[in-house]
Amino acid sequence: MASTLTMAAALNAALRERLEADDKVLIMGMDVGKLGGVFRITDGLQKDFGEDRVIDAPLGESGIIGSAVGLAIRGYRPVCEIQFDGFVYPAFDQIVSQVAKIHNRSLGQVRMPITIRIPYGGGIGAVEHHSESPEAYFAHTAGLKVVTCSNPADAFSMLRQSIASDDPVVFFEPKRRYWGKGEVDVTGLLADAPQLHRARVVRSGADATLVAYGPMVATALQAAKAATEDGRDLEVIDLRSLSPIDTGTVVSSVQKTGRLVVVHEASVTLGMGAEIAARVQERAFYSLEAPVLRVGGFDTPYPASRVEEEWLPDVDRILDAVDRTFSF
Repeated sequence: MASTLTMAAALNAALRERLEADDKVLIMGMDVGKLGGVFRITDGLQKDFGEDRVIDAPLGESGIIGSAVGLAIRGYRPVCEIQFDGFVYPAFDQIVSQVAKIHNRSLGQVRMPITIRIPYGGGIGAVEHHSESPEAYFAHTAGLKVVTCSNPADAFSMLRQSIASDDPVVFFEPKRRYWGKGEVDVTGLLADAPQLHRARVVRSGADATLVAYGPMVATALQAAKAATEDGRDLEVIDLRSLSPIDTGTVVSSVQKTGRLVVVHEASVTLGMGAEIAARVQERAFYSLEAPVLRVGGFDTPYPASRVEEEWLPDVDRILDAVDRTFSF
């Protein structure tokens, strides 16, 4: 039975369900226990499951992930919260050198069922280190699965699947969408959830394809709606998984529409859009009526909050890219 939940509440429900279903699931992070997390994603969980399963960790991301590695080796399923996107870098060595490699290093004998939750992206008026989009670093790292949700229903199902996976998953949560509401079936069986690494066509169209993920899916849908005023019918794909990428769904759409614009908050240079553009030209070159275009953040550090709306991709910048695809 579906309930109307915010994304934050859907994530909380997913964590609660996994804690109840598997006593090897643990939550670790700064302020995740008594405070319930800075965004209240873990609210009430320590009270209900105890301090041994919802653990308030000291300030030290490297220590959080390093401890999770040891716990995973001993058969636990740690869920680590990195409080903000820009705080993940002290843990980067542990994630890339240990979490991503131990399964391969052990010839498949040791699993790393670790889920690393990272609130990411801008749009909340935050200070430095609180509005970054580091997803490409992790998608580039062999041995990691990288996913991101864009709505409450996916937040619930994808987090449950990530925690149940035997592979390490970096789970990016678009913090500017935490308070958006949607219908969520909190009673649904885990086995019935959509495949974790499949993209989804969220709006069908015939004239051009927009590919987005995480916080930009809602913006792409707004752009597609606005484009109808110019008589253009845009298809919108929610990528959902950044590693592995569901290239097939994107290629099938481009073979139908002939045009592709990729949208993400992260800086354009060497971002996810570059990888998607390369894959599409490899597999659908003769279907393209125009070059693949990318809309993203500028190649600068994330700006002060008073000007962040000028930095973030918006409907006008997406529609400008769409216009340019039709100029060829």
